[in-house]
Amino acid sequence: MCPGWAEDTFVYLSAKLGAGPDELRFSISIFYLVGLFDLWDGLRTMLISAGGAYAIAKFLRGSRYMPWLGFVFLMGHMSVNHIVRQVTNNPKSVDITGAQMVLVMKLSSFCWNVADGLLPEEDLSDFQKDRRLTELPSLLDYAGFVFFFPSMLVGPAFDFAEYRRWLDTTMFDVPSTVDPAKKPPTRRKRKIPRSGTPAMINLVTALIWIFSFLKLSSHFHHTVLLEDSYLEYGFLKRLFVLHMVGFTARTKFYGVWTLSEGACILAGLGYNGVDPLTGKVSWDRLRNIDPWGVELAQNTRGYLESWNINTNKWLRNCVYLRVTPKGKKPGFRASLATFATSAFWHGFYPGYYLAFIFASFIQTVAKKLRRNLRPFFLDPKTGAPLPSKKFYDIASWLTTQLTFSFAVVPFLVLGFSDSLLAWSRLYFYAVIGTFSLLAFFASPAQGMVKRELQKRDAKAGVVSKGKGDGKGPKIPKSPSTDSLVAGEPIMGITPDLDVEFDEAMRSLRSSRKQRER
Repeated sequence: MCPGWAEDTFVYLSAKLGAGPDELRFSISIFYLVGLFDLWDGLRTMLISAGGAYAIAKFLRGSRYMPWLGFVFLMGHMSVNHIVRQVTNNPKSVDITGAQMVLVMKLSSFCWNVADGLLPEEDLSDFQKDRRLTELPSLLDYAGFVFFFPSMLVGPAFDFAEYRRWLDTTMFDVPSTVDPAKKPPTRRKRKIPRSGTPAMINLVTALIWIFSFLKLSSHFHHTVLLEDSYLEYGFLKRLFVLHMVGFTARTKFYGVWTLSEGACILAGLGYNGVDPLTGKVSWDRLRNIDPWGVELAQNTRGYLESWNINTNKWLRNCVYLRVTPKGKKPGFRASLATFATSAFWHGFYPGYYLAFIFASFIQTVAKKLRRNLRPFFLDPKTGAPLPSKKFYDIASWLTTQLTFSFAVVPFLVLGFSDSLLAWSRLYFYAVIGTFSLLAFFASPAQGMVKRELQKRDAKAGVVSKGKGDGKGPKIPKSPSTDSLVAGEPIMGITPDLDVEFDEAMRSLRSSRKQRER
């Protein structure tokens, strides 16, 4: 379902060859996997995952454990390939586990969507109602979904319900509330709005990121952190090189994810509705990365939420909310399951786990800092930013960027000893800073900060209210202030270790009392 000449080509060739357009699209993916990359093992891997998930959804459809069995099968199959890749350690081979990671998201969601199709609507959330499948798709439609080429190798992932609405073009139905004069332009009698311009913008942007990676990688590859020459630099230059190493690694992902998103936009699958007031079409349905959201982030949640966006959604909808019993709020077990899933999904290199664990402490400290310090830079009566807040914003941005530049080093060098070696060459500055602040907020000093804030509010004639440390006026909600109250993990990283630890202790005590009875 591609705009313009591309779709016409599919229809023309399918008529000449006696095959359906979906069969031709499926053949394109097979051609690239086998004909271009010679990935027979990769094709077999994807067929095993796809075939196994479909069989589980079909033959165990009535079982309440079906989606969990599908999840375990897909994660187990991918884990085996992660281990094989780690043991063989051949940088010259074309790795298929990246495509399999995308497939795990798509197919585990597929199993949950099938399971939701058997439940009464009153038991489902709005999201579940939108994505549920009341009947299994045909094998051909399923194969088209699995091997949808624009997103097959690097994502983004999407649900079958979205793919089906794209196939039958109901995705592009314009609501009656939209003024006919503001309906998006289409090509001839086609329903898909013209997507060539936004797709080309993505293409150009992606090429800029890829060109940046090619230019920078020769100077700022992660191995420079382990070279003896790195020790010849002063501390400030080491910090600069460290940040550039992380930025260079990110440009590669910015490039490929922006490119694949552009391909999905060109195909029409990136369509996300039209503004009824302006008639402007939104193409961000499958957006997977917000580069400027990462590079300009002033807090940890903003940083993590802008990275690998669809993985965050998958972890939330298929793990965090699914392990929570109906009628209860997600707690420690949900956070732990999300963390474990995110870690295993990435692989088994020690660096992944070192980075994830440290990032949990970083997010906890960042949350405490914003709760206790940010109100000093806001008007106590209105909550509006004071002139001094620009200095707070600059400090927050610099701290966030330098802390995450340090934290992601294990994700790049992968090995445990190499990670510690790279950190030691930076004097463990982020580790010392993070745990020093944790100790500060665990000491009576936190009470002093709260009392100072209360005095400030009282002087301004504001009565402190709220629970815990939520003092002063109610801060207007925004993407920035959301990080103060949001409790869901991002990329499996818990936002508040204190709360999670307390809940774990309560759960253990409750379990012990039940056993004693």
